[in-house]
Amino acid sequence: MKKFGLLVAGVASVLAILVLAGCTPVDTNGSEVKEINLSSQQEGIWVSGMGKVTVVPDIASLRLGIEAEGDTVSVARDQAAEAMDAVMTALTENGVADNDIQTEYFTIRRITQWDREKEQEVITGYRVINMVTAKIRDIDNIGTVIDAVADAGGDLTRVDSIDFTVDDPSDYYDEAREEAMAEARDKAEQLAELAGVILGNATYISEGSQIPPVTRGGYAMDVAEEMEVETPVSPGELEVILTVQVIYAIED
Repeated sequence: MKKFGLLVAGVASVLAILVLAGCTPVDTNGSEVKEINLSSQQEGIWVSGMGKVTVVPDIASLRLGIEAEGDTVSVARDQAAEAMDAVMTALTENGVADNDIQTEYFTIRRITQWDREKEQEVITGYRVINMVTAKIRDIDNIGTVIDAVADAGGDLTRVDSIDFTVDDPSDYYDEAREEAMAEARDKAEQLAELAGVILGNATYISEGSQIPPVTRGGYAMDVAEEMEVETPVSPGELEVILTVQVIYAIED
């Protein structure tokens, strides 16, 4: 207890000397201790802003492919390969560039069913699925492309979905960013007026996550018969949204 009391007294003496002498605090190793203002992050006026721009899509991504079945792997694969070649030809003949076509999914799986007599799964055939994503840059040509693919692949054709987007959204993000900052400034000015203080400069700006201009439309189609009317597809409109968080200083 005596040693503990001496230790406390010694620490108190050192702190008193530092305060009286106006010296910079040091730790037990003699290194300078940096002072941190813990309240500085709470100062100022914190606001957020959002900018939103409505745009018309100029690109469509079509997810399509072939699904074939056969008694053997080779039969199913040959059917799928022949149909897929026809589909790829239909895509390129309707203005889709080779580098805008990408294989997304390919699989060969067994088809099985439960045999009650043998009490086990038995193989009844094989299924081959080959899916690609085709980027269609002529937005008005979507229906024509879908119909051409359906005719080429016949009953084996599968169309899963269509995604609409903007090829280069940078200009739209610039416009949305301006709107977001303007909204944040308006909020800060109103808060400063209500609080009876003078609004200073922005001391911190953070841009929130950009919501990509993409809309996913579920579009499933199994072709069972020849279509007489062109498939209607409407791209609609998209919204490019951007958010910011801004901290403004309060002037003295």
